[in-house]
Amino acid sequence: MTNKLLHTPDGVRDIYGAECTRKTVIQDKMLKVFHLCGYQDIETPTFEFFDIFSEARGSVKSREMFKFFDRDNRTLVLRPDETPAIARCAAKYFLNEDMPIRLCYMERTFINHSSYQGRLKEASQTGVELIGDDSADSDAEVLAMVIWALRNAGLNEIKVELGEVDFFKGLLEEAGMDGIQEESLRELIENKNYIGVEELVMAQSISEELKQAFLKLPELFGSLDQIREAKSLTKNQRALRAIERLEEVNRILSIYGLADYVSYDLGMLSQYQYYTGIIFKAYTSGSGDYIVNGGRYDNLLEQFGKDSPAVGFGISVDNLLLALSRQNIKTEIPVTNTMILYEQVSREKAILLAEHFRSSGVAVQLQLKDSSRSMEDYEAYARRRELMNLLYLDERGISVSIHNLSMGRIDEIPLSEYLK
Repeated sequence: MTNKLLHTPDGVRDIYGAECTRKTVIQDKMLKVFHLCGYQDIETPTFEFFDIFSEARGSVKSREMFKFFDRDNRTLVLRPDETPAIARCAAKYFLNEDMPIRLCYMERTFINHSSYQGRLKEASQTGVELIGDDSADSDAEVLAMVIWALRNAGLNEIKVELGEVDFFKGLLEEAGMDGIQEESLRELIENKNYIGVEELVMAQSISEELKQAFLKLPELFGSLDQIREAKSLTKNQRALRAIERLEEVNRILSIYGLADYVSYDLGMLSQYQYYTGIIFKAYTSGSGDYIVNGGRYDNLLEQFGKDSPAVGFGISVDNLLLALSRQNIKTEIPVTNTMILYEQVSREKAILLAEHFRSSGVAVQLQLKDSSRSMEDYEAYARRRELMNLLYLDERGISVSIHNLSMGRIDEIPLSEYLK
């Protein structure tokens, strides 16, 4: 029974020590980028009413949510997706604001993935939402922030895949497919299942031109020039406007000097049905999955009472940390590498010595010596905690005995040298 109590459920894990510190440092590096771009912090509740994230809003499927009931028997869920939560907040607190709102966050999401998928069910996510601006400039801004944030976190190899859901939706609108057919086609295209797409499309009573456009859709990825070729496949105005939007975003990213980070994919779709314009994912080597997911969702806030366009993204901190580790990218983290060990009669001087170091920005552990333990015990303990130095103040409290654990050397320095 005791051993069972030490285990965590599937899909969650403990993080401690240097790994936990590294995660905090990485998150702070990305938040710094967001703050420099004028974004303000927001924090939403860990659990909310089920309706905030219902499938009707295009969020996570109901079976993938962690659901429970409050004392009034209302259905609550652990937050599976940050975007609807921030949309609710924006509608509540910025209802009458008709100018752009820039928000950033660092939260956890909870999705009940199937156990065979091997994904964490509790995941750390940081990201931004830009509300109230429907321009290509705002699309380019959030894409630029993705690249800046990942570079600031330490990544060098970054590839952003950019799509536009209106190209697909324009073709669907023209084809007049029902919901079941649309969902099937969406899944086939997302998985680039060419045979499946062909079988479904050829069974439809639509024009030959439209059939060819659907059949070509899984192949429409690569450079912007390859995407431009899609203009010859259709006369659908909604689809053509989608390509023009990507061209405009590309021009703005070129001004930022970031266009080379981006490739294009008109066959890119998303499990989140609330996306209405650009959608994108960012990848790097060392991660089998995308590390950033985002897009434009111009109709979501309207469901909460605020008719406002919006665009944003979320960065999977867990996937990012995995990629950094596999690429052997080191992150400098503040570490405690010194312990001050003191006898009880030297307590006051030990505290003054610790304050001396801490006021200079040097982290130290302060530890009262147990008379039943030897110096060797404390040296072994310090090594287990990956400390480099052990400073010892004996009963006299006149000098500091410095034990350099990495070099196996002991020096003696008068305490007065520190406390001048």
